[in-house]
Amino acid sequence: MKILHVYKTYFPDTMGGVEQVISTLSKGLLKDGIVSEVFCLTPNKDTETIVVDGIRVHRCPSDCTIASTPLSLPAFKKFRDLSKQFDIIHYHFPYPFADMLHFAARTNPPTVVTYHSDIVKQKLFYPIYKPLMYRFLKSVNCIVATSPAYMETSPILKQFKNKTSIIPIGIDKKDYPAATPDGISSLQKRFGDRFFAFVGVLRYYKGLHTLIEAVRDTSIQIVIAGTGPIEHDLKKQAAGLTNVHFLGAISDQQKADLLTACYGFVFPSHLRSEAFGISLLEAAMYKKPLISCEIGTGTSYINHNQTTGFVIEPNQPEGLKQALMDLLANPKRAKEMGENAHTRYLDLFSSDKMISAYKKLYHRIQHPSE
Repeated sequence: MKILHVYKTYFPDTMGGVEQVISTLSKGLLKDGIVSEVFCLTPNKDTETIVVDGIRVHRCPSDCTIASTPLSLPAFKKFRDLSKQFDIIHYHFPYPFADMLHFAARTNPPTVVTYHSDIVKQKLFYPIYKPLMYRFLKSVNCIVATSPAYMETSPILKQFKNKTSIIPIGIDKKDYPAATPDGISSLQKRFGDRFFAFVGVLRYYKGLHTLIEAVRDTSIQIVIAGTGPIEHDLKKQAAGLTNVHFLGAISDQQKADLLTACYGFVFPSHLRSEAFGISLLEAAMYKKPLISCEIGTGTSYINHNQTTGFVIEPNQPEGLKQALMDLLANPKRAKEMGENAHTRYLDLFSSDKMISAYKKLYHRIQHPSE
């Protein structure tokens, strides 16, 4: 069986959560003889097919970007020719240009859409795109939601409930380097052994402005790892604070050291653009107590309130400060919550569970009469 994943970008151009899902799924299915490849656009003027971690990536140069959506005229022919070679086309939503490719290709393979997120930010273009979106979702064979919470709270998914399956995103600790004693020691010497970490792209929906306000006038140590569009604004907001530290971009090794060394993990995303939260799941895998916000998405599926950590109201600095202080004041409970988070990860979010579920889904839509 051959699967073609379609998304707007892929490694090495971008390093996001969707790319990680595609990579984990593609590599995991190889052992069952299922070959996965990727079709994406690239900001580079480079049309060659490259191999990334054993996965063939077919790239087409983008002509322009509108509303965070890269577009490419040559992509239509390239996708049409390529899609004929695959048994299943697996789209990753939202990517409006993929809807256009889907209809322009006029190919017959069965189709899957993993619905990673509602469209939240693009309020100006959404009414224009909406008819195409509904036509696209209606036409595909199956839709996958990444958590029961998103299935129940998405106004779009509710309308396609009869064709939607739930397959949580999964990760595997074997894909992560082992933490190093020197790395852990260095971090704890610098920030103490009771600091909270955040890891992720610094975007508008991550709620980090609330986190900075929450720890203002406190001694709570916060370490923020990552770069992104609002990095300058966040550093300006945190100017003068000696307890908020920005690490910038970090390697996988540095992330393993950070998630091992930290006392707890804080993930204050306040908008539904945060549909799942792989960084939150990684922290659970590392046995850390979690703090996140109730936004009706997968973050509250990963973090079970009062069991694996605290789920608080979004955009509430005082509530966030109280959650941080509660964990610091109760080390025994914090450790229990971290253990519970790890158990929940093993029960629901292992990569093996995700890979097995997609394997069954692919078989079902390729052989619907069985």
